Amino acid sequence: MSSHHFVKEQQEPAVVILNTDSVRFEQVAPLLEWVPTVLVWQNCLDDVLSWGVKIDVILAEEEFQRKNLQLLEEQYPIRFLSTTPQNVVSDSLHYLKASSHSAAHLVGFQHTEVSQLESFLDWMDLTLLEGNWRFYPVKSRHFKKWFPKSTIEIYGEEKLPLEIENSNGKLLFPLYYATLLDVPEGITEIQAPKLFWIGEKV
Repeated sequence: MSSHHFVKEQQEPAVVILNTDSVRFEQVAPLLEWVPTVLVWQNCLDDVLSWGVKIDVILAEEEFQRKNLQLLEEQYPIRFLSTTPQNVVSDSLHYLKASSHSAAHLVGFQHTEVSQLESFLDWMDLTLLEGNWRFYPVKSRHFKKWFPKSTIEIYGEEKLPLEIENSNGKLLFPLYYATLLDVPEGITEIQAPKLFWIGEKV
């Protein structure tokens, strides 16, 4: 077997589960196919355990850890990473950076909070799963993709000038935080002078 069949452990995007209120297991299951590193915020733990998912790290406040030490045995090998509700995203991404991960799916992260992620995007590929939407950043500022007839969301800095081209023609307009765009079947190109995010229904 040639060497390219071997996947280095950290090449698989990690999965960070922050909120399960609007997410079903069927949406998360494809992300788990290649047994990635899984980090789970304490408030989602019961849901994720009920899905039968192998968890590597529980993101938890110290009081939660003290009350739930039995999890270290029940779910061995597993570890706690101390954090707070305010810092859970940055702490989990710093942990992944330290363990040589370069990509992660953030499950239950609100795309309206993406400004929190900007400092991480230089060294990490991040995808957000929020309800029935998947969001990803366009770091190159130039996006080109084939879509079925559908609605996409473009999210970014207020008044960011966008240039959109597809079989409907060419559009130029300023972005208003969240812009919903009906795209025809075929290739859509989007350009902007700064990073922006694309949301697709999943």
